[in-house]
Amino acid sequence: MTYISYVADSKDFGSLSVTILADNDYYSETATSKGPAIKGQGTRFANFGVPLLEAHKTGLGSSAALVTALVSSLVIHRTMQAADLGAGRDKLHNLAQAAHCAAQGKVGSGFDVASAVYGSCLYKRFSPAILESLGDVGSAGFEERLFAVVEDSDPEHPWDTEFVDFGMQLPRGMQMVLCDVECGSQTPSMVRKVLEWRKNNRAEADVLWASLQNNNERLRQELKRLAQNPDAVTDNDFAEISNFIERSRQHLRNMTRQTGVPIEPSVQTELLDRVSALDGVIGGVVPGAGGYDAIALFIRDDPTVIPRMNELFANYQSAVEDDFGGKIGNVRLLGVRHGSEGVKNEVLEQYAGWI
Repeated sequence: MTYISYVADSKDFGSLSVTILADNDYYSETATSKGPAIKGQGTRFANFGVPLLEAHKTGLGSSAALVTALVSSLVIHRTMQAADLGAGRDKLHNLAQAAHCAAQGKVGSGFDVASAVYGSCLYKRFSPAILESLGDVGSAGFEERLFAVVEDSDPEHPWDTEFVDFGMQLPRGMQMVLCDVECGSQTPSMVRKVLEWRKNNRAEADVLWASLQNNNERLRQELKRLAQNPDAVTDNDFAEISNFIERSRQHLRNMTRQTGVPIEPSVQTELLDRVSALDGVIGGVVPGAGGYDAIALFIRDDPTVIPRMNELFANYQSAVEDDFGGKIGNVRLLGVRHGSEGVKNEVLEQYAGWI
C-alpha cells in the first residue's frame, strides 16, 4: 500500500474489500474439508474448519503465492492496466519479495516468490542487502527507498537476481505429482538452524553445498536436453534422471545428519524409497526447505502409475522410528501438476459464489 500510494500520489484508497481464497492443496485435509461443499459453491476452496494457525500446510509455498497474488492484484487494480501484467512482472516480483520478507521477518531465498511471479525457471537469488537497505516501515524516507527498490533505480543496490529458462517444460512422457503427508514443517526456523551450522562449519558446508549444486545442475541440464529433444526420449533416458535424484537425496540426507535439521527425516526417506520402488515412478524428493512437507515425484506419464501409487498410499503406515520425532499421517496425491506459468490475470466467473 505504501508503494501504491507513492506511485498514485494519493493515500485515498477508497473502499476496498479483499477476499483471500487458498487452494485446497495448500493444506492437509480435515474432517470439515472432506465434507459436503457449501451450498452454491464448488469444492476448489473448501472450508477447513480450523483457524489458519492450526492448519497443516502441505509445503507448496502458500505464503509466497498468497503474497504475490495480493500484491499483484492491488498494484494492477490501482496503478496498472490488466494488459500491462507482462511488462510489469519485474516490478511485481520486487515488491512481492519486499512484502514477503516483511511478513516472514527475514530475507529468505525468494525462490518461491520468483516462481509465483515468473513460473517455471532457473532462479539465482538476489543479494540480501537489496531488501535490507529498505529499513523499517514508517521510518524516514521509507517510501522513497521502497520505490527505488521496486523500480530498480537505486544504483547502490541494483537487483542482481537471475531468471533463466522461463516456462521450462518436462520431457515428453514424464509428469510431476505431489503427495501430502499430513504433517508440515516450520520453514523459517529450519532455515535459520541450517544457516547457523553453515556459518560455523564453512569449509565442510561449502563442499556439501557445491556437490549438491553441481548435481542439481546436471539434473536440470538432463531434463532440458530431453525436453528439447522429444524424439530422443527412451525408457533408458529416465534412468539417468533417477540417478541424479538419488544423488541429490544422498547429499540432503548428509546435510540432515550434519545440521541436525530434518531436511529429509527418516520417515520421509522411508516413504520416498517405497514409492520410488514402484514401477513407473522415476524418483522424488522433499522439496523446498525439506522437512515433513509434501513430497514431489517424477513419474512416467502412464495411466497405470497413479492407481499403483494410490494403492500404496491407501493404508500407508510408517514402519521406522523417526530421527526427529515427526509422524506422517494420511498420504494422498494432490490435484496439482507441473505448470510453467506464473502470475496471470484470472477469469472472474470461476470464482462465482466466493466473490
